Amino acid sequence: MRVYFDNAATTAPDEAVIEVMVDAMRRFPGNPSSIHKEGRTARAAVEGARKTVARLLKASIGEIFFTSGGTESSNMILKRAMQDLGVQRIISSKTEHHCVLHTLDALQREHGIEVEYVVQTEDGHIVLADLEHKLKRTGLKTLVSLMHANNEIGTLLDLQAVGELCQANGALFHTDTVQTIGFYPIDLTQTPVSFLVGSAHKFHGPRGIGFVYINANNHIHPFIDGGAQERNMRGGTENLAGILGLAKAMEMAYGQLEEGKQHIDSLKNYFIEQLKANFGDLEFNGDPFGQGHYKIVSVSFPPSARAELLLLNLDIAGVAVSGGSACSSGADAGSHVLDALRNGSPRKTIRFSFSRYNTREEVDFVIKQLVEILY
Repeated sequence: MRVYFDNAATTAPDEAVIEVMVDAMRRFPGNPSSIHKEGRTARAAVEGARKTVARLLKASIGEIFFTSGGTESSNMILKRAMQDLGVQRIISSKTEHHCVLHTLDALQREHGIEVEYVVQTEDGHIVLADLEHKLKRTGLKTLVSLMHANNEIGTLLDLQAVGELCQANGALFHTDTVQTIGFYPIDLTQTPVSFLVGSAHKFHGPRGIGFVYINANNHIHPFIDGGAQERNMRGGTENLAGILGLAKAMEMAYGQLEEGKQHIDSLKNYFIEQLKANFGDLEFNGDPFGQGHYKIVSVSFPPSARAELLLLNLDIAGVAVSGGSACSSGADAGSHVLDALRNGSPRKTIRFSFSRYNTREEVDFVIKQLVEILY
């Protein structure tokens, strides 16, 4: 038996999504940029998918652009905001995904842009008073870049509060919603967001396809040049099958949002109960009992010889989990998130993340393997 509890890294594409993508490859042979019938048919399919994404986020179809995923989308926004919108300062956090942190390093090193990091609590929450202080203290054109849910510990950001702070202080607001699209409702008519990104493989869609929302008030140039695709915003022939798969997955996720949330939340709570019943001296990272993503449990075990190879031994025992971000190189590269919040604790941290397809029987299996490995 193998159990996959690494759904924050990627999810398995739903069978209905695979069917849509296979059907797309058979039905739409034309290039969406071509003017013949086959091209126009393919273009209509792309625009239908764009309409679906826009409807689910309550955005305009002219504000949704398809990309290769969250990393490209965030790079696009951070770099073009500096080049096209006059951003001179970016406020972020030290627990952001590496696609943001590494981009900020590059902007600071290559362009001298000012970067500031907000104060965070030990569970990863942003101290809003510190963000407000930083927003008010200078007249530099500012962009705030903060993720909606941390990919390692699940801590949730109050999007509404941060958006309103940015709006009140004339700052742009970019948010990485890769972990929350398909899991939390987002209404862009109510929440003031300048830029938002999503990635299909986090909500049972295909890998290598995502989108970026760019509020109509912000006009930027393409990040990838070479063609007039995506209304002149991204060069390159559209990944039609991927785009249709993304739209189908997103529609399914929001169509069964409450049912999926209840199932995953029940699994998470049962898993935590079983951990507490079988192990002592556990530390839960983030805010799993409060404002934390219901699909993520990050737990730290006390240091020991048996715990040192826990990630590898779980894999051997048939359990797929992570020690940190899936985008880190190496078998177990550690966690920059926990280093930022707890300054290099010697404890062994494992991230367990669930999907609507996981079961209680799988939880029981994982607990059994943990007991056998650690005792």
